[in-house]
Amino acid sequence: MTKLLTIGEAAKASGLSAKMIRHYEQSGLLDTPPRTEAGYRLYNTQQLRQLNFIRRGRQLGFSLEEIHSLLNLWRDPGRESREVKHIAEKHLQDVAQKIAELQQIQGVLEKLANQCCGNSNPDCAILDSLAGPESMV
Repeated sequence: MTKLLTIGEAAKASGLSAKMIRHYEQSGLLDTPPRTEAGYRLYNTQQLRQLNFIRRGRQLGFSLEEIHSLLNLWRDPGRESREVKHIAEKHLQDVAQKIAELQQIQGVLEKLANQCCGNSNPDCAILDSLAGPESMV
């Protein structure tokens, strides 16, 4: 017989907070668990696997919409791996774009930090640049 877990136990086992578990249930990512007569949620092994799937997907930066699609594919034994790969490759492109944007921001910040004297003088190239009309990036 499979042991059922309370939301607190499921939270501890999955590394998610009880609040996030309830959120994932309400958003349809997590199968609705049965409840006790007192109204407490009880999670089974499959739901715990779903929680781990969701947590790992979030760690990799997938959106809730992407995780929902991936969960549906995971549950479908007739899935085609090309669909999964398409979602992952699209996400990889988004990550690469974000990295490029962050590198550009890093370059601007390094330049500004080097232009600031960082002494007792009130003049500061960083503040001047932030207040300026032109784009820094």
